[in-house]
Amino acid sequence: MARVRRPEARPDEILDAALAVFGEVGFAAARVEDIATRAGVSKGVIYLYFESKEAMLKALVRRLADGMVGAAEALVASGAAGGDTEKMLRTLITFMITQISNPAASAAPRLVLAEAQRFPEIAAFYRDAVIARATLVITGLLKRGVAEGVFRNIDPAVLLRACAGPMLVHMFLGTVFADPDEPAPPPETIAAGIADLIFNGIKTRHSP
Repeated sequence: MARVRRPEARPDEILDAALAVFGEVGFAAARVEDIATRAGVSKGVIYLYFESKEAMLKALVRRLADGMVGAAEALVASGAAGGDTEKMLRTLITFMITQISNPAASAAPRLVLAEAQRFPEIAAFYRDAVIARATLVITGLLKRGVAEGVFRNIDPAVLLRACAGPMLVHMFLGTVFADPDEPAPPPETIAAGIADLIFNGIKTRHSP
């Protein structure tokens, strides 16, 4: 029996197809016809949901923001670490490392990074939709830790880079530069090591 498509599922199916095509041929060379073929719909159906390739790429960024960053926001808001700010930041780092260790989950940010220089408007959209929200999460935890006397009062921009840099390197080492003969290290191990390096820099000197 042929699978019946649910109309509400079509936007995500189209976005999955767009992400695959963008990743294979690049954003500039991708054609709406190719995306439609990959999604198993007509070109006309694509335009019912998205007016252009740019709209699809922005929708992919929004989906990433609402998924990965939204989950991080919810994790912090839930008080999952029982009010322990250091533990919450460790939990957040582990969550993000685990997420980007999945090539399917990291496909959208890798695409934006690859295309950002040629399409600055996409870079700006990603900055506002993803980076700005992630910055608020990190900054909020830093301010809380400073108020508690757990963290030093460092520049939030420094902490953001200290967290994001290792994550980006981990993402690329696990995808673009992955060695097929070398098993990938467990995300939890990488996250614990990164967290230890960060906390050795931001914790107050008298903290245990």
